[in-house]
Amino acid sequence: MTGLHTGFTGIRLMLVDDHQLVRDGLRARLGDVPDICVVGEASNAQEALSLAASLRPNLILVDIRLPDMSGIELTAKLVDLLPDTRIMILSMYDNKEYVSSAMRAGAFGYVLKDAPSGEIIAAIKLVAAGGAYYSSAVAAALSGTGDTPKLLTERERKVLIFLAQGDNNKHIAKKMGVSVRTIEAHRLNLRRKLNIDTPAGLTKYALEQGWITVSGTAK
Repeated sequence: MTGLHTGFTGIRLMLVDDHQLVRDGLRARLGDVPDICVVGEASNAQEALSLAASLRPNLILVDIRLPDMSGIELTAKLVDLLPDTRIMILSMYDNKEYVSSAMRAGAFGYVLKDAPSGEIIAAIKLVAAGGAYYSSAVAAALSGTGDTPKLLTERERKVLIFLAQGDNNKHIAKKMGVSVRTIEAHRLNLRRKLNIDTPAGLTKYALEQGWITVSGTAK
């Protein structure tokens, strides 16, 4: 299902879940929300990647368990493919390893499937607007682990290290095998998450985290 709705100006949402009943339920929950439109559905990761490239939705809801790869792996691929699209995990599992891995992969939210409709809708709106949202049960699972919703993804950490070592966007893109636009998106996320705008500030942060040595070598 694609349902493009080209004239729609609200949140264009795509669902990725291998259970038709779950997708039907989500569509029913969101059907009466005027500024959210489900523009596409996928039942596996490969279908999701193809459909996302075509639809370019504002936000994608991804299940953790898919038949061909994990939702966490899919999240990382979607972040590379569509850096301007926000990803949120919708799962029945509040396992802290899942949550931390999803955050590192680039998800900006993690909500449980049994959450009230109002919470799911609020989470969608917040994440689509540029924020981050984690269900209370998920936040409780993370407490004491050192993880926070502002944790850098592994790719953002790599970009930060390259920047701290003096690399420019073009060189970093070549090293990481992605587009310059993707690196620019990662840099924007770094500024937003860390509130650091200068190369010197990024270098200081990388040193404080122990990610590089004083000589600039990555650890």
